[in-house]
Amino acid sequence: MADAAGTFRKELRSWLEAHLTPDVVAASKKGVEANLDELRDWNRTLADAGWAAPAWPSEFGGRDAGIDEQLAYFEEMDAAQAPGPVNVIGVSNIAPAIMAWGTEEQKGRYLRPLLRGDEIWSQGMSEPDSGSDLASLRTAAVRDGDHFVVNGQKIWNSLGHYADWCQLYVRTDPEAPKHKGISCLLVDLRTPGVEARPIKTMTGGVMFAELFFTDARVPESALLGPLNEGWRVAVTTLSHERASVARLHLSLRRRFDELVAAAGGAVGGPVGRDELMRVYCEIMCMKFMTDRSFAQLRAGQQPSSALGSLAKLAWSHAEQRLANAALSVLGLAAADGPWATYLSMARSSSIAGGTTEINRNIVAEQGLGLPRDR
Repeated sequence: MADAAGTFRKELRSWLEAHLTPDVVAASKKGVEANLDELRDWNRTLADAGWAAPAWPSEFGGRDAGIDEQLAYFEEMDAAQAPGPVNVIGVSNIAPAIMAWGTEEQKGRYLRPLLRGDEIWSQGMSEPDSGSDLASLRTAAVRDGDHFVVNGQKIWNSLGHYADWCQLYVRTDPEAPKHKGISCLLVDLRTPGVEARPIKTMTGGVMFAELFFTDARVPESALLGPLNEGWRVAVTTLSHERASVARLHLSLRRRFDELVAAAGGAVGGPVGRDELMRVYCEIMCMKFMTDRSFAQLRAGQQPSSALGSLAKLAWSHAEQRLANAALSVLGLAAADGPWATYLSMARSSSIAGGTTEINRNIVAEQGLGLPRDR
């Protein structure tokens, strides 16, 4: 196992040395908004060489990578500052659902263009009155012959105004209990009646959009999984990217090192020094948490379902603490430029990927066995 992972690591490192250019790294740092075309070209280069999603089955363009190989992949990509696929959510969330629930026609039609970045995907879950509580969604799809007629609104769709397709969760049985009667549709966002409006965040970026559906007719062939069983599609285990949790502490460690380098030895006195050490300890605890979950997987054990929520909690706390530490260490220099942008972006980490409050409930109930809050 170790030898296979070592060979895998060397192969990837050699490939990156031969193909990754400074221009691609620079484009990644500037973000998808400013460099979508360049990053899509890089995405295609990755995919055609089998490096866009090595955890995927080889029949879909992956490498059937095991857990140690997946970990090596994220470590090497992070060390080289190499961007991954443009479809981050598509590769990690949407594609595994298509693999698990899709028809052969759907797998053949969607997976390869998604992997190469030829088609951008967004995920239609959150609504203005339905965030972490997905089961309370109200966007409706009514059957009309061989089509569904969709009406409603989604919000916080990553890359929604760039996207070609959306994995859309809709209510198809309003009389059923709220976890029932939900269906998943694969929707072409160029369909008449669909409008995407970009959302400008406090950083000035437009990475998100809100989607409006007004009598949009979606063919019944777009249904992913059984009718009214969309909740099961939503909670599909993301088994093809189990090592992706490693990206959390790796990205934080790299940013921590950048902060120390930016300080140049002047870390803001005792206060700044203490802040840095607290953040460093939190990042190392995240690494140990990741190592423990990998050890369980290697032993054939399934890590606790609460572990993902715990990792998300630890990441959001460390992310915000690191942003605050930059102010203590760099002073006014952190109030402008990339560190100021990071400080603004870090505020959203307690919401992105599940709110802190919801994740605490999951850890309490599923991890610690505490009773549900009445």
